[in-house]
Amino acid sequence: MTTAGSLGRQTFAALANRNFRCFLSGQAVSLIGTWMQLVAQSWLVLELTGSGTAIGLVVALQTLPVLLLGPYGGVVADRADKRRLMIGLQSLMGVQAVVLGVLTLSGAVALWHVYLLALLLGLNQSFENPARQSFLLEMVGPEDLRNAVSLQSTLVSASRIVGPAVAGVTIAAGGLGICFLLNAASFVAVVTSLLRLDISELRRSPPMERARGQLREGLRYVRGNRNLAVPLLMMAFIGCLAFEFQVVLPIVADQTFGAGSEAYGFMTAAMGIGAVCGGLLVATWGRTGTRVLIVAAAAFGFALVAAAAAPTLALELIALAIVGAVSIAFNSTTNSTLQLEAEPQMRGRVMALWATAFQGSTAIGGPIAGWVSQEWGGRAGLLLGAITCLVVALVAAIVIGRGRKVAAQTEPIPGDPEGPVTPSLASTEDPAAMADVRPKAA
Repeated sequence: MTTAGSLGRQTFAALANRNFRCFLSGQAVSLIGTWMQLVAQSWLVLELTGSGTAIGLVVALQTLPVLLLGPYGGVVADRADKRRLMIGLQSLMGVQAVVLGVLTLSGAVALWHVYLLALLLGLNQSFENPARQSFLLEMVGPEDLRNAVSLQSTLVSASRIVGPAVAGVTIAAGGLGICFLLNAASFVAVVTSLLRLDISELRRSPPMERARGQLREGLRYVRGNRNLAVPLLMMAFIGCLAFEFQVVLPIVADQTFGAGSEAYGFMTAAMGIGAVCGGLLVATWGRTGTRVLIVAAAAFGFALVAAAAAPTLALELIALAIVGAVSIAFNSTTNSTLQLEAEPQMRGRVMALWATAFQGSTAIGGPIAGWVSQEWGGRAGLLLGAITCLVVALVAAIVIGRGRKVAAQTEPIPGDPEGPVTPSLASTEDPAAMADVRPKAA
């Protein structure tokens, strides 16, 4: 019988690792600062222009570099010491926040300043994201990776609730510029946490020697491994059209329920609370592998159907809490599945493709989701995401099923010492799923 104590140890298994505890504490402070800056940046652009289109352009400038340069950022992550790379990049992100804060407080800020700094931040994130994601495995090892990814995703969701609330109080008390400076200060915490890591306990991947064609090599590697290609394609389509809540939910709040900005705030909070609960559940009982990922994608789709059909605001909040839970389950399962499947020398490039599929796709999907919602209402925007999830889950299930049949047909015949040769793309054995990777009990 599972006791509360053993259940808690299972849920937070990765926190037994001192390096991960130190890293996560720095991330907690930094993520709150990041959400403060996102809120303040949108308000600043609104004050300067009064235009929602201008806010959308800032978001596009910040995400477009991830779409265009994210794969190359993975090459850099595979070549470099990931910890040192993150220290440098996090420091530069702090400098960007300082510059924006000083410009705002001095009254000298102009719209082009915000655009340029958002672009620079996006360029930085193109290289920082793959380094940070692939560094998790070096800290905790494969046995606790899924738990560590789930806890980090839960932290991101919690900061999405706390950060905007702190930003609101700060803006009212001290103005927009203070939010940017507090975000800059938060990078001191994350850089300090990286400096305090015990290097001797890291399971470092050997840096890759610099050579030509390494980006193409990474793409060929993913294309030749079904257990990497399928999750990445699933994330690309679902990330593009189902994760556009910043675009769709304001329209649902305003046009569907006629409730204004307060309802939007409640919707965001409901999703955040659901995501925290879902993240903790995944950390405790979750698994990895393509089969689990297909189930998570289908659950995501059905939850979005419920949100699109909710007749009242109260039921909408309940549905969105479920959406938050299953969306984080899909996201963290994709992340940990890819890291466990990828070879160490390829992990940075694989995780760069994950970041491109998840974050970079916003630059494509945002305008599409916005147009659908504007033309046919917020419910249509939610249904667009739902249909995407369900179709992707169905197609992935067909692809994986056909792969298993091919693999079964190419198994060695009893008594035949050699047997037929199995093509690389036909191999659909999912080591992570077959091993049922779970966090070790402390």
